[in-house]
Amino acid sequence: MASRLWKALSRRRIDENLENKSELARVLGLFDLTALGVGSTLGLGVYVLAGSIAKETAGPAVCISFLIAAIASGFAGMCYAEFASRVPKAGSAYVYSYVTVGEFIAFIIGWNLILEYIIGTASVARGLSNYLDALIGNVISETLHSMMPISVSFLSEYPDFFAFTVVILLIILLSVGVKESSILNNIFTVINLMTILIIIIAGSIKADPANWRISINDIPESEQQHAGSGGFMPFGISGVMIGAAKCFYGFVGFDAVATTGEEAKNPQRNIPIAIVVSLIIFNGLF
Repeated sequence: MASRLWKALSRRRIDENLENKSELARVLGLFDLTALGVGSTLGLGVYVLAGSIAKETAGPAVCISFLIAAIASGFAGMCYAEFASRVPKAGSAYVYSYVTVGEFIAFIIGWNLILEYIIGTASVARGLSNYLDALIGNVISETLHSMMPISVSFLSEYPDFFAFTVVILLIILLSVGVKESSILNNIFTVINLMTILIIIIAGSIKADPANWRISINDIPESEQQHAGSGGFMPFGISGVMIGAAKCFYGFVGFDAVATTGEEAKNPQRNIPIAIVVSLIIFNGLF
């Protein structure tokens, strides 16, 4: 009984069709795949995580946290690149684990991937909504909070219909076709990169060494007990490492390239290259 259960849990998928045969249209080239990797990663880390981690977890040493997370993501990316060249099929880590270690581990990883993409998509959509709300004077949040407040500690204070609408529109776009959604993704990725480069250049011109140190008075009161006396690393090494763990969440997305194994042209060559190039681009920008 136990042996049969173990065999069922560790059963591996033997896929004899690892050539370029696919029921899906192979329309994604190297540029499309690279743009997918970069576009799937840059938004959350740059626009949502960096500020909050610098304020509450690591201080100005958030740059070290991002460096540690970048090194870890680089090693993970190399693994994805190798798997993608050996198993050029749709499914990413789910298929890779199914082929190598068995069905049970693949089942767990598959559900983890679903959770990863749901949380990542929701976080980016909510971040976009918050920025838009700030631009128009917090009209959205104040209106919804007064009309439809939510009094549950682990939920938002109000339902974010704008973020929900953004997600629905993206679902509709993806349903139209991968080529059409890829074109739009390429456009927004280029705009995103240009925006970040402008911020980097402008910030470099106006750089002030004083900004690399933080005063204890600028740290939220709830975090001051862990902040020491301020400075470059106000929360110490522990704050940097905790920040690195949070920063790694910002690198979630490059693995999306590996899910296109049956929609990419020459996947055994283009997917590994796209993953590596994506890693180089967004690690450099971070």
